[in-house]
Amino acid sequence: MKVIILGTAWPYRGGLAAFNERLAREYQRQGHEVEIVTFTLQYPSFLFPGKTQYSDEPAPEGLKITRMLNAVNPFSWFSTGRYIKRQRPDLLLTKFWLPFMAPALGTANRAARRKGLRRISILDNLVPHEKRPGDRLFAKYFVRSVDGMVAMSRSVLADADLFDPKGVKPRAFCPHPLYDHYGDAMPATEARKAIGLPAEGRYVLFFGFIRDYKGLDLLLEAMADERMEKLGVKLIVAGEFYGDAKPYHDLIARLDIGSRVALHTDFIPDHEVNRYFCAADIVAQPYKSATQSGVTQIAFHFEKPMLVTNVGGLPEIVPDGKVGFVVEPDAQQIADALVRYYTEDWAARLTEGCREEKKKYAWDKMTEAIDNISRQ
Repeated sequence: MKVIILGTAWPYRGGLAAFNERLAREYQRQGHEVEIVTFTLQYPSFLFPGKTQYSDEPAPEGLKITRMLNAVNPFSWFSTGRYIKRQRPDLLLTKFWLPFMAPALGTANRAARRKGLRRISILDNLVPHEKRPGDRLFAKYFVRSVDGMVAMSRSVLADADLFDPKGVKPRAFCPHPLYDHYGDAMPATEARKAIGLPAEGRYVLFFGFIRDYKGLDLLLEAMADERMEKLGVKLIVAGEFYGDAKPYHDLIARLDIGSRVALHTDFIPDHEVNRYFCAADIVAQPYKSATQSGVTQIAFHFEKPMLVTNVGGLPEIVPDGKVGFVVEPDAQQIADALVRYYTEDWAARLTEGCREEKKKYAWDKMTEAIDNISRQ
């Protein structure tokens, strides 16, 4: 089978690129021919909230990546679709995460249409966390361009009903597969030394791009709990600010927790990811809203217990009391759960739970879900 994946890939960085590249390798492993068609321009620089869109990593070996799609140039939308059509793939997969991309991706999908081609979308979000005018209109335009959808959380699967209320498009739920390409685990003492931390101590990790909906402010407030200070718990913040950093710095100063917060707020390259997860005892995702999260799947790979909030699809992936704790997005509840982790006998059982639970998230389960939808 010939597969084309339309979406983010190298030289762009981040979880979207990582997902598409890892999915391509899974199809290759199964013996299929794969090409990723990605952007020449993904976001205009004035719309991009981070420091750079581009990766410093070398090009991934063994993957065919063609740069063609310009997110804001309609001529490229049609030419990209026509290019895909000429390649005569059996399956066109489009990763959808933001309504802003709907005109480009939806038009390319339409232009690629031909007999025998199945156009399937893997949905991160349909209704974005940070809403903008026109979101629903754009998302509807995209949904109408595909033949089926695979959602990575049940909340997103439910959102599909807003855009296809009659259920014309077949759809399925398949959780985010394991991010297993960030290297091997290492001893905590070695990992901490590599990122400039003392070898001894108790460390919570907040990982990933810092945006308001991810609730870092709630976690910082939890860190100010006097019980956390007595226990010597420290916080590692590893990820780039996607917005104004000043409110977070001001909050750290006001709470007087600067000595217990290690800020590593540049983008974390792939080859350093394992250092941060292995340095931590537990990974915290104090999100105020969510669908699913690739951070969860990195934590599973490194068999790290998690604290997540009861929003979106996070409780589906992190069974409470088995691989971590599920709490409401509230600083007091976050602090209570972390205190439980450090004062009760949870570490070993949650680690073992992660080891068992992560078996559910193999990449062949995603390709199986896609294949099932494409046959309907």
